[in-house]
Amino acid sequence: MEQTFIADWLNSVFAQYDYKILEALHQMAVSFQGILTPFFLLVSSFGTNGIGEILLGVVLLLFKKTRKTGVCVLVSLVMGLLITNVVVKNLVARPRPFADVTSIYYEWWRFVGGVWEGEYSFPSGHTTAIMAAITAVVINTKGKYRWLLFIFVILMGMSRNYLMVHYPSDILGGILAGSSAAMIACFIVNKSWKKMPCL
Repeated sequence: MEQTFIADWLNSVFAQYDYKILEALHQMAVSFQGILTPFFLLVSSFGTNGIGEILLGVVLLLFKKTRKTGVCVLVSLVMGLLITNVVVKNLVARPRPFADVTSIYYEWWRFVGGVWEGEYSFPSGHTTAIMAAITAVVINTKGKYRWLLFIFVILMGMSRNYLMVHYPSDILGGILAGSSAAMIACFIVNKSWKKMPCL
């Protein structure tokens, strides 16, 4: 299948950025002799099909004090899914790093276990989901330490790069898509909340 113009542009503009980060993560994997692989597999599994983020939203729904936040999380996830998996992934159609069996990324992907991922690479769906959920929580809560929740976004992005199933620029795309989805969803939910007394 011929690559789209957008996929070619991403591969060209972010070539050095993507390579340097993935090379550093590969060197880390080599240095630790694969010991970190189970940890990053666990982190990555939290975002598979958005299960972890959906559970977070459902738990927040159970308590009246956090119910609006839970609704925002779930609506953010739906919007993120629509933006990423329905529209952008198919529009950009960027192959994953390991798709080219002649590339160094394929060798690095095999080194960390060769976890198979289907569909296209840009943006990262896992990163979109965690960014959408965390941004929704941060927008709807108070406290100076709530920003530390974004560590989970960093870990998710890092796990997807460590496993060589995404380019670092895919992670940036996921952060942008997830934060946009959350801001739109929270705006809608917060504006209409008073009109939903049953919640």
